[in-house]
Amino acid sequence: MEPDDLNSAARKLEDAFFAKENARLLQQMRERARQHERRAAMREVVRVNDDALIDRLIGLGLEPETMLALQLVPLAAVAWADGQIEPRERDAVLKAAAAQGVAPDSVAGKMLDSWLLERPSSDLVDAWKSHMRALWPLLSPKERTDVRASALERARSVADAAGGFLGLTSRVSPQEKAVLDELTETLAD
Repeated sequence: MEPDDLNSAARKLEDAFFAKENARLLQQMRERARQHERRAAMREVVRVNDDALIDRLIGLGLEPETMLALQLVPLAAVAWADGQIEPRERDAVLKAAAAQGVAPDSVAGKMLDSWLLERPSSDLVDAWKSHMRALWPLLSPKERTDVRASALERARSVADAAGGFLGLTSRVSPQEKAVLDELTETLAD
């Protein structure tokens, strides 16, 4: 074999090696960018800056849309508990959703608005309960405590938004209390 042939073969080998290595590095770079985008989207919904928690949620297969639904369904359930939505309940739901970063013109905002105009089917609440029961054992005790406190606080704020008579009676109707009790039971350890 001539030296030129050997050098040519070596260059081909190097080119093939570096082409494969570059493709691998490019793939890693793209994967890091996708992970960063998923973290940012999840962080926007969950509203925490804890990358470990965000990565854990993503690792559990949760998408930002799922987390948003998990947070909004209880609000709609409480608002519709007595068969109608009072203007103050609607405002409380929208305020709680805005606190989660839900813009009125976003897909989630429009979905929530449709839930406030027309009562969602019981299948939606059943699906929420089912998903929470599946997710619950995968969360740490602290994560369960945080999720429970946050979900019930938002749901109670909706229940407190309407009702009562001149502040003399409970602002939470018996129907709303029943829904809050169901939510509490679903989120129990």
